[in-house]
Amino acid sequence: MSIDSPDELAALRAAGRVVAEAIREMARRVRPGVSTGELDDVAAQVFKRYGARSGPQLDYDFPGVTCLSVDDEAVHGIPGPRRLREGQLIKLDVTAELDGFYADACRTVPVGRVRPREQRLMAASQSALKRGLEAATAGVNVGVVGKAVNDEVSRRGFSVIEELAGHGIGRKIHEEPDVPNIDWDGPTLTDGLVITIEPIIAAGDGEVYMHDDGWTVKTYDGSSCAHFEHTIVITEAAPILLTA
Repeated sequence: MSIDSPDELAALRAAGRVVAEAIREMARRVRPGVSTGELDDVAAQVFKRYGARSGPQLDYDFPGVTCLSVDDEAVHGIPGPRRLREGQLIKLDVTAELDGFYADACRTVPVGRVRPREQRLMAASQSALKRGLEAATAGVNVGVVGKAVNDEVSRRGFSVIEELAGHGIGRKIHEEPDVPNIDWDGPTLTDGLVITIEPIIAAGDGEVYMHDDGWTVKTYDGSSCAHFEHTIVITEAAPILLTA
């Protein structure tokens, strides 16, 4: 969507605050022995506090409030009884709907102490998100954002997962345009456009497949993944971060 009024911006900010709070509260509870279902319950409690609803459940009937992906699971991991172990990476991917407006963000969190390679992987995704945000201004082609992300990931020795991308958002989770993490000739970003930027990257070659559960996307080579994401509003200067 494109914002047409201050009221719409305020509504998106409110949804973004719910997402940010849910991720913060979940991240504080990440430790060896906690289950992904317990973390999902934390998000559910935050949503209930504000009268928000799960975007994946509303739009896709996803079997969880949030998407919680571990290690070689890139996206759309299903919360459940599985307990986290020392050294793993978990992606806390949260989308909230509040009063008809959506916001979406993700943070990768280490479970206890992780290996240096996993630390570098997280840092690469986070840095690539920063580069993408810096490139995201009105009047530039969306491919400029993708190139900024991809260049940073490649420079650090990792791979973007090309099949997975950012997207427009606002009145639904997924709207136009797609925001791939690669250089391509896409649409021009316009003032007021609401999108997500989300470098989803792998320690290996970035090739992925759909798990038998019909939801979880995993790497073929079993390499770990990292994912950081914000929902933003495009302006003629720096973007407005809605989920910080």
